[in-house]
Amino acid sequence: MIKEKILAAYETMAAQYNALIDHKPHNAYYDRPNTLALFPEDLAGKTILDAACGPGKYAELLLAKGATVTGFDISPAMIALAIERNEGRGNFFVHDFAMPCQKLSDASFDVVLCALAMHYLEDWTVAMQGFHRVLKPNGLLIISIEHPFAEYTFFKSKKYFATEPVKCTWRGFGKPVEVNSYRRPLQACIAPITDNGFYIDKLVEPIPVAEFERYDARHFKELNAFPGFMAIRAVKRAN
Repeated sequence: MIKEKILAAYETMAAQYNALIDHKPHNAYYDRPNTLALFPEDLAGKTILDAACGPGKYAELLLAKGATVTGFDISPAMIALAIERNEGRGNFFVHDFAMPCQKLSDASFDVVLCALAMHYLEDWTVAMQGFHRVLKPNGLLIISIEHPFAEYTFFKSKKYFATEPVKCTWRGFGKPVEVNSYRRPLQACIAPITDNGFYIDKLVEPIPVAEFERYDARHFKELNAFPGFMAIRAVKRAN
């Protein structure tokens, strides 16, 4: 199954992923600054759920701003690294967000973050319903995803309107690792949000920050011409 392949890939590259995450340009100087800009300016005392938290880099930055952070990930290796990185701060546990999580209480978070992970789910419904359940009234859902137009181009798809399994080989985290995911059209990125209790407050097609160029000039030029990612902020609608 694809899920087992995704888990195996992240278990394999977890240590190297963690070692590089502070300055890996697509993460550090493209995804994170643009996604963090969607958060409220004052996070002191805010409760944040970091869904698919990886090695806890986002959690580290949010904790430094005074937030209380809970994070989960399907990869036990990533959770171990998140605990180590954050030195006992935050609450981290293993969970597959394709499944309901009864461990989390209703209306207990101000913000749910899910950065660059939704493409590992074939169906977003359970995750979106879970995010809605755990958010407080008017709470924020902030996600970053691969841009659907970039994915369609990269994978040379012939079926834009399909949600289809895809795979590629990552070579930037030690030995080459095959990473499986799902490519989907723009509509299939938006509808699960708006159909499950949210309205979209802001959508960003990000531009890399200047420091990106120092690490990867070729992709810096490409990402200034065509987006690779997309970030969305949505608000939990009142019933």
